[in-house]
Amino acid sequence: MTERTRHDGRRHGILAIDTATSRALIATGSPDGVIDGLSTWVVGYRHGETLLPTIGRFLGEQNLRRSRLVGIVVGTGPGAFTGLRVGLATAKGLAHGLGIPLVGIATSAALLHAAGPGTALLQPAGPRDRVLTRPGEPPSLLTGEAPPTLGAGETLVAVDLADRAPADALARGDAAWAGLGAALIELGAARLSRLAADDPADRRGELETVVPEYVTLPRGVAGDSAEVSWSRDPR
Repeated sequence: MTERTRHDGRRHGILAIDTATSRALIATGSPDGVIDGLSTWVVGYRHGETLLPTIGRFLGEQNLRRSRLVGIVVGTGPGAFTGLRVGLATAKGLAHGLGIPLVGIATSAALLHAAGPGTALLQPAGPRDRVLTRPGEPPSLLTGEAPPTLGAGETLVAVDLADRAPADALARGDAAWAGLGAALIELGAARLSRLAADDPADRRGELETVVPEYVTLPRGVAGDSAEVSWSRDPR
């Protein structure tokens, strides 16, 4: 099922892309960080088939030409290999081809922003493990199905964990995910605004420093240990 809102006729805009969860998301917004268009769909393993054509159709429906885009925001995870690889490659290709800046925002940070203060985010890390993220902290891997330890007053938000997390945490996760597009636009616009003040060489270099945070390796690839290897910004 696809959800859409109509573009409001702004002359310039930014595009947000996220493929870190089981549902793909694209959104448009004003350069000052206000969302004005949203499309979501259950993607399965068809990121490579559906993402770029959907972006083209969506921008047409929004009456927003690619030449009017002034920046691209992409969610960097945590997430699985296939979705993040396609999402980031698409975002980088568009930014490079259009000659506009690209910024990466952790999907977990955007979900926590949408969920509000005092929340901790639980996401899947493959079929058995999970990853827990708190604001301002690196993600931590939880093995097995034991419930995470929460701090005093902390609320759990669970995304993509049907039958693997409490019902109330899943409901809060659905609410946070509903606000993901708006959060990516808001946080991304702030980053793009700061980036605009940088040296042009730094703006070009941003393409290379936007990297994914994988929680699962591609099929057929075995890890050397049971630990998650997080991709980091090389700077």
